[in-house]
Amino acid sequence: MKKKILLALFLGLFLITKAQLKAKTQCATFVVDILNGTVNNIKPTITIPELKEQLPCFTSSEDESPSSKCGGGVFYKDRDVYFYTQRDYVEIREKFKGQLSIPLMGASRNNLFKWLGNPKIKDASWDAFQMAYGTLVLHYNSASKVVLIQFSTKGTDELSLCE
Repeated sequence: MKKKILLALFLGLFLITKAQLKAKTQCATFVVDILNGTVNNIKPTITIPELKEQLPCFTSSEDESPSSKCGGGVFYKDRDVYFYTQRDYVEIREKFKGQLSIPLMGASRNNLFKWLGNPKIKDASWDAFQMAYGTLVLHYNSASKVVLIQFSTKGTDELSLCE
């Protein structure tokens, strides 16, 4: 009887020592440079494997394929940052956790000229600005405050955003 209890205790301890804790992959604070069109110095033209290597704390990803919803990408849902790699653009949403080089999120539509100048294309709920790297699109809520930032290396003529 003692041998059976001792054997069971030994096996239990053996199994516990084989279990390992795995720490969640950590990334530095996301810094979005609006004027250069980068997140942590990463441009929207990056490939999925390169992005996963440089910012390994992604929450999900989708391979680039004809059947993928928006052409594939790498997503950081806990930080509200979305890289659409096939379409070469990045989306910063309202609950973004990180730093913006220009405080655009929540900024009033009427106060953007000092940073960005006049938009190239203007619509009722969004503006598209021509930038040195491509295009910056800002979306507004009913109070004319920025709620969504999208930037791409492509110009307004070839830009294809996910609906």
